[in-house]
Amino acid sequence: MIPKSQARFIRLNLITIAVTLLVVLAGGIVRSTGSGMGCPDWPKCFGQYIPPTSVDQLPADYKAKYVEQRMAKNERFARSLDKLGKKHLADQIRHDQSILEHEEFNVAKTWTEYLNRLAGALTGFFMLAVAAYSFAYRKIAKRILILSIVNLFIVAFQAWLGSIVVSTNLLQWVVTVHMLLVLVILAIQVYTYEYAQQLHKEKVIVISSMVWLKVVVISSIILSIIQIILGTEVREAIDIISKNLFYSARETWVGNVGNIFVYHRDLAILVAVANVMLYKLVMDKFGGKATELWVGNSIVIVLIVQVLSGILLSNFALPPYAQAIHILFSMVLFTLQFYLYLLVYRTSTYKH
Repeated sequence: MIPKSQARFIRLNLITIAVTLLVVLAGGIVRSTGSGMGCPDWPKCFGQYIPPTSVDQLPADYKAKYVEQRMAKNERFARSLDKLGKKHLADQIRHDQSILEHEEFNVAKTWTEYLNRLAGALTGFFMLAVAAYSFAYRKIAKRILILSIVNLFIVAFQAWLGSIVVSTNLLQWVVTVHMLLVLVILAIQVYTYEYAQQLHKEKVIVISSMVWLKVVVISSIILSIIQIILGTEVREAIDIISKNLFYSARETWVGNVGNIFVYHRDLAILVAVANVMLYKLVMDKFGGKATELWVGNSIVIVLIVQVLSGILLSNFALPPYAQAIHILFSMVLFTLQFYLYLLVYRTSTYKH
C-alpha cells in the first residue's frame, strides 16, 4: 500500500505534467497569433498587474517608455553574456534594431499574452507544491526530492528567460533556448513521476532482450528534439518574413522560408518511420494491459495529429489553430517517448 503522502506526490506530479503541457498550448496560441509582445514589459503588463483594455488607459508616451526599459534590461543581459565569454551573442543583442521597434497596443494580443503568463504562474504554483510533497521521499528516494527542487529553480530561470524573450523583442536564439528548457522541465517531471511509481511495484526478472527497443526509443527521442529545434527555427523565419511583408500575402510565407523548412519537412518523415518502428517493437514485446502498450498506442495517435497539423500548416497558409496544435503535440510526443524509455529501461531489468 502506497503511503498517502507519496500517493499525493504521484497524483500531483501527473497533474503538473498536464498543466505544463497546457502552458505549452497557451504559448503556442501566443506564438501563432503574434501576441508575444502583447505585454511589452515583465512581470507586469503595461506596468499593471491587470492589463488595460483600451489605449486610452495608457500614457501618451507609452511606446518610447517601454522601448527604453527594454534597452536598459537588454544592456544588463548583454553584460552578463560578456562575462560568460559570449561576446558575439551580447553584440547581437546590442545591435539588433528590431528591439527598438515600437509596439502598438492591441487589446486581443495583450490579453492573450497576459493569460499565457497567468498559466505559467499557475504551473509555478503546482511545481512548488510538487517540491513540497517530494519531501515524502527524502528517506527512500532522495533523488526525487533533489530533482523536484532543481526543477523548481529551472522553472524560475525559465520565467526570467521569458522576460528576456520580451525585452529582446523575441530574439531568435533566446526563443529557441526558452523552448528547449520546456523539454528539460517535462523530462524531470516525467522521470520523478515514473520513478516514484516503480518504487511501489513488484519486481520480477525479465529474460527477453530489450536492446533494439531501447535503441529505437532513444533514436525517436533524439529525432523529436532535433525536429522541435528545426520547427522553432522555421517559426522564427516565418516571423521575419511576415513582418517584412507587413503580415500580408500569408500564402507565400512558407515558400519563402528556404532550406530550413525543407529539412523540417523531410525529417518529419524520418520521425514518423522511427515511431512506427517503435510501435511495432512495443506490440511485439508487450501485450494485454501493459502500460508500455498504452503509451505506444498514444504515441501513434499523437503522431497522426502531428502529421495532419503539419500538412495543414504547409498547405493552407499556416492557420493559427494548427500552429498551436503542432507545437503542443510535439511536446506531448516527446513526453510520451521519454516516459516509454523509462518504462523500457526498468523493464529490461524488471517486469512488474
